[in-house]
Amino acid sequence: MPAMQTSIPTLFMRGGTSRGPFFLASDLPADIETRDKVLLAVMGSPDKRQIDGLGGANPLTSKVGIVSLSQTPGVALDFLFAQLQPEKNSVDTTPNCGNMLAAVVPFALERGLISAQGDITTVRVLTLNTGMQCDVSVQTPMTSEGRQVCYDGEAKIDGVPGSSAPITINFLDTAGSVCSGLLPTGNVVDHVTVDAYGIESFSLDVTCIDNGMPLVLLRASDVGRSGYESVAELNADTELKQRLEALRITTGHLMGLGDVSSKNYPKMTLIAPPREGGSICTRSFIPHVCHDAIGVLAAVTVGTACVLEGSVCSGIAAMGTGAVSCVSVEHPTGEFSVELGTDPENPQQVTRAALLRTARLIMRGDVMIASGIWPTM
Repeated sequence: MPAMQTSIPTLFMRGGTSRGPFFLASDLPADIETRDKVLLAVMGSPDKRQIDGLGGANPLTSKVGIVSLSQTPGVALDFLFAQLQPEKNSVDTTPNCGNMLAAVVPFALERGLISAQGDITTVRVLTLNTGMQCDVSVQTPMTSEGRQVCYDGEAKIDGVPGSSAPITINFLDTAGSVCSGLLPTGNVVDHVTVDAYGIESFSLDVTCIDNGMPLVLLRASDVGRSGYESVAELNADTELKQRLEALRITTGHLMGLGDVSSKNYPKMTLIAPPREGGSICTRSFIPHVCHDAIGVLAAVTVGTACVLEGSVCSGIAAMGTGAVSCVSVEHPTGEFSVELGTDPENPQQVTRAALLRTARLIMRGDVMIASGIWPTM
């Protein structure tokens, strides 16, 4: 008698402020259509509560990591990120996720894909979604059972309780991760008029930028908001969300992304002057729900806009001077610090983008799905 359910090995991991199951690519179907059906079943989508799967009824907890050894010279690991939605029958592998990226090297070490190098293991990872490469450094101290991933430590990131061992991510060329370049419209600022999509016409300045994540930045005051509203207030603000979506669709075309109505990017980010000692205050939409914090690569991209002269952040962001800037991006549950370096001879050329995250292995085992979705016997 054939098995009633198919068993798939997985590690359930937190990466940054996101979490989800991680798989070896070899443990999933090679056929993309079947793979996506499997991932939907694993997460329990589409369903508001994701009651029949591992999803957490929120986009931040509806994410999947797929890892394999890389065939790219100089790269150790390939990472494919999949974004699912609780109520949608979709699997999006076009955007990056810097939070889930933090768990890739711990996963690979746990599954024996790679070996620890010493007290610190640094591994080059290629994100297949966009071709972005980065160096990820993880603590791997010697124990009685050999070198193992260390999850305990003193590093704290807002949005995650307690503290953990630090994981450093140094991005290597994030400009134009999805778009044609850092400034896909060719401008630091665009004056955009929205006069369609069933809403009253409006015009405002935006910065369209992609340094790891396509974003549209706009001043909260330009849409009649303070930028300090709570997540609940913004998620209940139907009028604002309608305007942001109309603006998102309009700027999507300007950024060369085509019709973005069914895509998870560009993300929309309201900015305001900092009020907690940081560099800038943000409210980020992903893309239709206000983020409880801010995504890793969204924070990198916001920070980049802060160091570009003439962006919508000019006159709002509190910035220091020098070729290397530490930009503290405030968000609803704290702040996110990004270290950015620019070329002194070309201030619009970003030379370094680095940040600190944490990760943790939550559970190891097998996830079960109906055998009719992917029969393996």
